[in-house]
Amino acid sequence: MASSTAKTKVFDSEEALATVKNLREAFESGNTRSYEWRVSQLKALLEISEKHEQQILDALFSDLSKSEAEAFIQEIAMLKNSCKTAIKELKHWMTPEKVRTSLTTFPASAEIVSEPLGVVLVISAWNYPFLLSLDPVIGAIAAGNAVVLKPSEIAPATSALLAKLVGEYMDNSSIRVVEGAVDETSALLQQKWDKIFYTGNGRVGRIVMAAAAKHLTPVVLELGGKSPVVVDSNSNINLQVTTRRIIAGKWGCNNGQACISPDYIITTKDYAPKLVDALKTELESFYGKNPLESKDLSRIVNSNHFARLTKLLDDDKVSGKIVHGGEKDETKLRISPTILLDVPRDSLIMSEEIFGPLLPIITVDRIEESFEVINSGPKPLAAYIFTNNKNLKEQFVKTISAGGLVINDTTIHLAVHTLPFGGVGDSGVGAYHGKFSFDAFSHKKAVLYRSFFGDASIRYPPYTKTKFRLMKALMTGSIVGIIRAIFGKS
Repeated sequence: MASSTAKTKVFDSEEALATVKNLREAFESGNTRSYEWRVSQLKALLEISEKHEQQILDALFSDLSKSEAEAFIQEIAMLKNSCKTAIKELKHWMTPEKVRTSLTTFPASAEIVSEPLGVVLVISAWNYPFLLSLDPVIGAIAAGNAVVLKPSEIAPATSALLAKLVGEYMDNSSIRVVEGAVDETSALLQQKWDKIFYTGNGRVGRIVMAAAAKHLTPVVLELGGKSPVVVDSNSNINLQVTTRRIIAGKWGCNNGQACISPDYIITTKDYAPKLVDALKTELESFYGKNPLESKDLSRIVNSNHFARLTKLLDDDKVSGKIVHGGEKDETKLRISPTILLDVPRDSLIMSEEIFGPLLPIITVDRIEESFEVINSGPKPLAAYIFTNNKNLKEQFVKTISAGGLVINDTTIHLAVHTLPFGGVGDSGVGAYHGKFSFDAFSHKKAVLYRSFFGDASIRYPPYTKTKFRLMKALMTGSIVGIIRAIFGKS
């Protein structure tokens, strides 16, 4: 008789090794390379999104109390768009790119062939647990790879649903989901992968990169940072539109728990009170007089993050700087939209990514000083400016180094699949979305075609003065030089 207390199978390094071995065998069979396989798996992902919409919404509500509107628009709809783009463009992406050759290889033709890397690992984040799990997988599948997806254990309902649906709809010989926490992730990171794609914080990103380095495995690290918003006081901006777009990017994106949410605002001292009043008006319009009860604001993901955010607010340097909000409900893990004015730059809240509903405002004498403030810290994942001043826009684009910039809005560059999405410096390595996702999981193989015709004796010894003159002319690409060399002129 079987024991009723039989232990659940542990996913350890031995199990991880076996998983990679099985996936590598599947990849080496050549099955994942075909256009037909890639499209069938992308269509399966689309089918998951369409047939199980309510289950996905329920899971996202369980994990983060996301409203149906936010969850659908920012997770399900965006994933469906990524799938449709990949399906539509895949043949074009897979077609070898013809490139020009040089005079030194004449006669010849050349092309760049995109080939799959092999077996790849995707480690996802908890804040957008559906989109950020499957969006990189779209790129990996489109490029023809075998994939292991490791969803975040901090969003357990979505993780369990992903494991179930991928198991039911996808080709499990080449696409697997591994659930678990630190032990399971560590077991996976011990293995040799052909690429690792990680979304999360910089601390874990360094662990991932160190593990990858042992096997010379390339990585994409989608991290974060303190994404600033510059609000110009001198160019007659539409203040209502400005504040609405800041609110949509901050509190409308998972209540600030998003890597590209505005982290802090910089404006001039004289304009700050006007900006604060406008933010207060629009916040009340969006979320009511008691935002802790609003169904349009996500909750804080767990008690650890709630405590972390509370610590930022309780810092002596900023506790007296709250000009709006600050209400908390620990039992429901809710913090209201909170604005802090004239926050010291050496305060705790300005020393790390906030990743929550707190929005500090830093003031400067001249708006141009904001660029110095931004550039004095690590490069952010995104940076935003609201201005009608053409010169200021140009200076912002020229001066600020960030993963992406948006002029007169926030966060919406994420939805443009023709733009790469990724960080620079501390905010990340590599990029994806659209064709950039395909490229992230592809090797660009250089191929040169030559015939046996046109074999030039000058490339072979002995190297006479005439040969040398001709070779020099060929290498510099000078037609006049080649003619002079043929006629024996230096």
